[in-house]
Amino acid sequence: MYYLIILVLLFLAELFYFRIADKYNIIDKPNERSSHTRITLRGGGIIFYFGALAYFLTNQWEYPWFILALTLITFISFVDDIRSISQGLRLMLHFSAMALMFYQWGLFTLPWWWIIVALIVCTGIINAYNFMDGINGITGGYSLVILGALAYINAEIAQFVEPALIYTVLCSVLVFCFFNFRKKAKCFAGDVGSVSIAFILLFLIGKLILKTEDFSWIILLAVYGVDSVLTIVHRLMLHENIGLPHRKHMYQLMANELKIPHVEVSLVYMFTQAVIVIGYIYCRNWGYLYLLCAIWVLSLIYVWFMKKYFRFHL
Repeated sequence: MYYLIILVLLFLAELFYFRIADKYNIIDKPNERSSHTRITLRGGGIIFYFGALAYFLTNQWEYPWFILALTLITFISFVDDIRSISQGLRLMLHFSAMALMFYQWGLFTLPWWWIIVALIVCTGIINAYNFMDGINGITGGYSLVILGALAYINAEIAQFVEPALIYTVLCSVLVFCFFNFRKKAKCFAGDVGSVSIAFILLFLIGKLILKTEDFSWIILLAVYGVDSVLTIVHRLMLHENIGLPHRKHMYQLMANELKIPHVEVSLVYMFTQAVIVIGYIYCRNWGYLYLLCAIWVLSLIYVWFMKKYFRFHL
């Protein structure tokens, strides 16, 4: 009953946001870098923040520093969706939010170099998640797979967080998918959505890694990671400015050049990540070896795909 009430309230909150976005013209207009052709409401992913906030308010104010960090990073991302802000200000607030999350993790009790590594990894993951948000269903669908895996791991392998946090955030992702995981999306996640859900998943995966002392759980983000890193490498090889928008991700070529429907492309990414995670769970005794093999196979698929189809983009 609790989750049913949360689901209904989040659904109503999303509808209320649509009214605000429509009134204040918070929209996404297609351009030459876009993978869509219709003007669509932007920022529907703000519901992810409200999902985490609902957990916080109904579970004795659990994880206050994390929620404060999430509030900070959600706020600056939402402002960035409405009007452009300076890169310096955005980075400063992102780093502040990550410092608060590290404090919630208890990371400051570890050697200083752990902080540097964590900062680099977390910044990379947040940016990768943001870059990968370009077609209908991919952010919501991929997040569902990760959250589902985390829920199973938390229940059956190692409890690293209160289950209600995962399930409440899952409710928010289901609400978003209802409006986005379709041929004609009602809304897009926006930076506020992709950044906030990335931050939430980072917090959960970080808790899992610290609990088990096993970094190979990063495999939960393997598909996004390989696509993002190899696309950056590819663009550097093409002597491009990697800070500028583009349409060279594998999923973008599938949707734009090969004309595969967005929902089908999103399902491919979801299915691939799900298969990798299931395999990892069954092969946990060879965690790091499995991680390296998975990255190797995904990289081979990426290189093969680009060699075969990138010419259509050119």
